[in-house]
Amino acid sequence: MWRWDLCQALADMGVPCIVGVDFSQSNLDGAVENCKDYKNIYFKHGNAFDTLLEENRYDLVLARALIHHLRNIEFCFKEAHRILKHGGVYFVQDRTPEDCSLPGDLEHIRGYIFERFPSLLEKEKVRRHKSEIVKESLISVGFTEIKEVRLWETRQVYETKDQLLQDLRERTGRSILHELSDRELNELIDFMDRIITVEGPIVEKDRWTIWKAVK
Repeated sequence: MWRWDLCQALADMGVPCIVGVDFSQSNLDGAVENCKDYKNIYFKHGNAFDTLLEENRYDLVLARALIHHLRNIEFCFKEAHRILKHGGVYFVQDRTPEDCSLPGDLEHIRGYIFERFPSLLEKEKVRRHKSEIVKESLISVGFTEIKEVRLWETRQVYETKDQLLQDLRERTGRSILHELSDRELNELIDFMDRIITVEGPIVEKDRWTIWKAVK
């Protein structure tokens, strides 16, 4: 499920009814608690292949940071197509192998991580879908008017470099770092400490690709 704060953002923008779906009951419990003050946000148990939602019901479906977890994205796209109304819009946001392969700089911290441990980049690229495959899969299940855009999204703002290094040390929100041993993680932190010469603030960003499709 995309984050509960995105549900709140949509509600604050005036969307009258929002339904979030997740296969994890603990995630759902946390989302319900965090959105308890919003009377137009609902959460249901389901998954990307079987949302258990009514067909031809929704104007908009969002799938953020989802498809890299799926081997067969067509099953996911078929389910989104099923629950959308005719003319409904589907947004898919994720990273492509090209997004992941960008070089590191003061904003693209992820690139520095892959520079120090290229093996992590190879693992990351394997689980990411190429844009051509995404578009072909959307078309194959019946979507039309496919459009693609790329954007830079702020991941985190660190007031100091030490905050960033601590974030890395704790592997916060970075599943790929769990591939490293404690020794390798310390090597990475030493590397980042040397290569990043400013003390802050540091605005970390990630590049994403977004596909828009219409039923």
